[in-house]
Amino acid sequence: MSALNTFVFGIYPYICLAVFFVASLIRFDRDQYTWKSDSSQLLRQGSLRWGSNLFHIGVLGIFFGHIGGLLTPLEVWHVLGVSMANKQLIAIYGGGACGVIGLIGALLLVQRRLADERILRNSKPMDIFIILLLAAQLALGLLTIPVSLQHLDGGEMVKLVEWAQHIWTFRGGAADFLSDISILFKLHLFIGLTIFLIFPFTRLVHIWSGFAVVNYLARASQLVRAR
Repeated sequence: MSALNTFVFGIYPYICLAVFFVASLIRFDRDQYTWKSDSSQLLRQGSLRWGSNLFHIGVLGIFFGHIGGLLTPLEVWHVLGVSMANKQLIAIYGGGACGVIGLIGALLLVQRRLADERILRNSKPMDIFIILLLAAQLALGLLTIPVSLQHLDGGEMVKLVEWAQHIWTFRGGAADFLSDISILFKLHLFIGLTIFLIFPFTRLVHIWSGFAVVNYLARASQLVRAR
């Protein structure tokens, strides 16, 4: 089990991140016509609007919450006067609210894709798999809340933060921080890493275009000269 823990939380994250960045770049370079979300809006619009909006609001809140919560150095929180116990409460209530919103949206999207024959017929197997996986990940994240409520001192939060920051800064021993945490947290992290692994091979690549839009808005003005 120690060797498995070391592989999953010490080596597997780098495999996932390497595939995430390299395969995304290769797909953009070689297959740009697939660089889209494959919207099925024309087939049925009403449930898509509700499901997509709720899903994106919830997932974006969770994503940026995780990035800020896990990668912000502990010293910064100390300087801001935020204890690990309070940080854990923020994560529980903020993450819980976003998780519920995102899960409702995901379930609406699942129902729409599987219950409508036209949409199902026009769906790729990976489209169905990824939305089911994201819904499962959101549900699993919500299931970790009761576990977090049993550790309100912030001790479990510190382990997760230390793990994430050791991985991000290429320091050894990252997996050791997760050796004795709840299996629910381990499953949640494993599925999260796996989503990064399969990301370049799904419609999720359109997320990169969202960052490109921000860059486009900040572009320099175009200079037009008369001939």
